[in-house]
Amino acid sequence: MKQAESDKQRVGRFALFLTFSRISLSSFGGALFWARRGLVEQKRWLTEREFVDLLTVGQLLPGPNVLNLTVLVGYRFAGWTGAAAAVAGYLGWPCLVVIGMGVLYQHYGSLQQVQQALAGMSSVAAGLLLATVIKLAIVLPRRWRPWLFGILTFVGVGVMRWPLLWVMGALAPFAVATAWKEKE
Repeated sequence: MKQAESDKQRVGRFALFLTFSRISLSSFGGALFWARRGLVEQKRWLTEREFVDLLTVGQLLPGPNVLNLTVLVGYRFAGWTGAAAAVAGYLGWPCLVVIGMGVLYQHYGSLQQVQQALAGMSSVAAGLLLATVIKLAIVLPRRWRPWLFGILTFVGVGVMRWPLLWVMGALAPFAVATAWKEKE
């Protein structure tokens, strides 16, 4: 069995801490874009496919997807202490930033300039999310059924404003049955 490129390298705990600190401090509007950029493009610790695979596992686990990814990457390269270092980097600094921003917002949040800046940041976050979805979709197999379920979910939740749990509850059995049928 051929060993993946990223399995051959050893990444230190301090490097994990610094990398995930940088990811979380950069990630206004969501860390997925920055995690992919940092781990795949900049550090080259993971391939595109490995990133998608680890993210998929992270989405199946309870809790925030990128935090789960942080634990998985930290553990993969440096064991439990690596996972702890990655999580400390990912959560430590942002916790302090959020506390500081909360104090500032409490004093200056009603100013019109602050409200306009926050509205602009939400547009940037939406663009980053869309860019990440496109980059992740490029490495996935080309089949129309997963796209159909994605579009149906978007229409149900985003357009029709139905509760996500109901939409997923209705579509999930069909999606699983379709995937199972394709495997046969």
